[in-house]
This record gives sequence, C-alpha cells and structure tokens, in this order.
Amino acid sequence: MAAPGEEQDVMARYRSPLVSRYASAEMAYNFSERKKFGTWRRLWLYLAQAEKSLGLSITDEQIREMEANLDNIDFKMAAEEEKKLRHDVMAHVHTFAHCCPKAAAIIHLGATSCYVGDNTDLIVLRDGFNLLLPKLARVISRLADFAEKYADMPALGFTHYQPAQLTTVGKRCCLWIQDLCMDLQNLERARDDLRFRGVKGTTGTQASFLQLFEGDHSKVEELDRLVTEKAGFKRAYMVTGQTYSRKVDIGVLAVLASLGASIHKICTDIRLLANLKEIEEPFEKDQIGSSAMPYKRNPMRSERCCSLARHLMTLVMDPLQTAAVQWFERTLDDSANRRVCLAEAFLTADIILSTLQNVSEGLVVYPKVIERRIRQELPFMATENIIMAMVKAGGNRQDCHEKIRVLSQQAAAVVKQEGGDNDFIARVRADPYFSPIHKQLESLLDPSSFTGRAPQQVAKFLKEEVRPALIPYQSKMSGKVELAL
Repeated sequence: MAAPGEEQDVMARYRSPLVSRYASAEMAYNFSERKKFGTWRRLWLYLAQAEKSLGLSITDEQIREMEANLDNIDFKMAAEEEKKLRHDVMAHVHTFAHCCPKAAAIIHLGATSCYVGDNTDLIVLRDGFNLLLPKLARVISRLADFAEKYADMPALGFTHYQPAQLTTVGKRCCLWIQDLCMDLQNLERARDDLRFRGVKGTTGTQASFLQLFEGDHSKVEELDRLVTEKAGFKRAYMVTGQTYSRKVDIGVLAVLASLGASIHKICTDIRLLANLKEIEEPFEKDQIGSSAMPYKRNPMRSERCCSLARHLMTLVMDPLQTAAVQWFERTLDDSANRRVCLAEAFLTADIILSTLQNVSEGLVVYPKVIERRIRQELPFMATENIIMAMVKAGGNRQDCHEKIRVLSQQAAAVVKQEGGDNDFIARVRADPYFSPIHKQLESLLDPSSFTGRAPQQVAKFLKEEVRPALIPYQSKMSGKVELAL
C-alpha cells in the first residue's frame, strides 16, 4: 500500500518520459485533458449555436451560459461521475450541465459520444501538425545554412561504409535535407487532407438530427456545414459510421513514421561521422560523456533521436491493426489503443525535431581530419587521372596501368600490413616512368577536382527547392532550442 500522502507525490507514480522529460509544453498541452475536455465543451457550444440558428428552441441565455463556462471544468467532479457512470462523455455532459443549469437540457442535443470524441481528435491532430511543421521547417533551415556554408568542402564519400568517390560536406547534408523536405510535404498534405467528422449521429446516418428538424434534410446538411466551419475545417467526411474511418489515423501516423525514418538516418550518419571525428554534435562545457571514461564525447543527442525515432516508426502498426478490425459501424476496441498511439506519435515527433534542431544549430566540423582522411584515400582514386595524363604525355595505357597496379598494391600493403600511411604518390614520384607528369601531380590530386558538380548541386537545390518550401514558415524561423535534458 502507498505510504501516507504518497498518492500526492508525483515522483511516486509512473510518468511518461515523453512528457515529463522531453516534449515541449505546447505539444504536451495539445494532448492534455484540459485541451481535450475544453474542446468537447466548445463542440457542444458550436452544436447548440448551429441548432439555434436553424430554428431549434434554444435561447440566447443558454448559449451565453455555455460560453461563460467553457473552461470552468471541475475535473474532480468529472472523475467521480465517470467512475459512477463508466462513460467519459456522459460524465462530462453532467459536469458541464452542473455549471450550466439553464443549458443542461440542450447540451449534446442529438449527438453521440463520437461527436465530441472523434471531432476533438481531428482538431488535436490538425493542431499537432501545426506545431510540428514549423519545427521541421526550422530544422531544414538550419541544415540548409550548414549545407550552404560547406557546399565546397571536399569530403570522402562512402558506399557500403567503404571509401568511395569524394563528395562535399554540404552535398551530403543536402541528402538529409531532401528527405526532410519530402517529410515537410507529407505532413502538410496529411494535415490538409484531414476533414471534420461533423454532425453524423450514432451510426453516421444523421437520423437523430433529421428527427430534430422534422425531416428537413437541407437543415441537417446545413447543421453539418455550420459546425464544421465553426471548428475551423473546410470539409467534413461525407460518410462515416459512428466514427470517422480509422484509416485516417493510418495516414497520420504513416507520415510521422516516415519522418522518424528520416531523422534516424540523419542522426546515424552524424554518429558515424562523430566516430570518424569529422563532424560532431554540440558538446557543452560541463557535459560528461561517460562516467568511467572522462575523455569521451558521445553523440547523445543523435542517439536520443535514433532511440525515439525507432519508437515512432513502430507506432503506425497500431492504427493499421485498428482499422483492420473495426466491425461495421464501429467497435470500442479502438478507443484505449488510440489514447496511447496518437498522442505518443506526436509527442515523439515533437521531441526528435526539437533535438535535431539543437544538433543542427551546433554541428562542429573538423576540416583537418576530413583532409587527412582524403589524403589517405585519394591517391588510389587518382589512378585513373594519372593514367589519362600519362597517355596524353605519350605513354602506353596498358603499360601505365600495370605500373600503377604494382605500385598501388605495394602502397596498400604498407597501409594494411604495416599500419603506415598511404605512400602511393611518393612511389609514383620516385619512379622515372612517371617523370613526364611529375609536375602535374599536385593538380591531379586537388580534392576539389574530384567532387564533380556537388557545389553547384547544393546551390541549385537550396535556391530552387528548399528555400521556397520554407517561405510559409518564415515568421516562425527565429529562436534556438535549449534542451532541458
């Protein structure tokens, strides 16, 4: 049993770390009880206002009473009512009616529980996207600045995590940005595709409202339109069961899962680059990397992003299975599941975007390390250039190829068997066969000559695709992220 007073001790109860440790106050509020039940009351108000405007016997006094008590929620009373009634919506109907005695008779008139439940969910999902989109835009903007700054800096490319042709630091960053721009489009589309459930009744037929308006179909349609408009939606789903189709939730969580995959890839790259000591995430003055190894600078922010992104990617399985098992007009086995997965998806996306913004605002580049790694690998990559230069100087292509094959294998043995530096170019300089091109070796080994059109690609991509996509979010671009933990 709990010790005396322990039930009041928040530290004695499990709290989701998504809220207690990581998520922003804005996103935590979006999925809060206060936002949820306050929205329920607003939806009851919208319904009453629309019903009154269409001729039902509802007074101005009743409307004013509801308006005055939208945020006057007695959560203790609601909890007691729910414990007694075993029905959350009716518990809040009674609680609202208690502080609105004159309006009590018309609260929830003609509606079913999903009128407030599902419509609130759709409002919260829309608002959740509106919180995420500026954050994603800020991440893209910070990375775009980074890519522009390092557009020309050559870096060793990797395929299969093996040394490959050179790229540039900025071009590699553009690979990250392109994925995030796709996510930006996907989130915008998912938000804009959301419709309101509207006023549909118990099985979606609007029968109760048709009865209220004595068979007047046009008034029922107008009621649906008015409430949809009041809630800030342009469209409502034309057909529903008791709930809006749970396939909608699949679309919402699918784009968030896709965002999680993008961020996991980006942060994995950063973690690998940190191991190579080429690029590091910000590391604070008093930050400790390891309790046992004081020298360590672990990429903990990127690791956090990867850890939470994995959780985000798995959450789409919940709505997939929920949509598959909804029977006819609805079953209630969706409810408890959706309380968890919808909130957690947005909270998790919010956290990893804030963390990645923090990382992208403080990325540290080590040019000398990058140059050294290029020097170790570039000689082998330059062999084709050397062959072409020798042929232009009058040499035989096959003879040159054989000479380089022998020298490169000797140099590789020094690197792999002796742990020495790549001395291939020194061997070329020492071989009289290559004397016709000795003076060209420096230019043949200029790293910038191996990066192709990478700098031009960066400039064109940022100008034509990235910056225009960020225009709608310009007013929300300022401010840095300070992580509490």
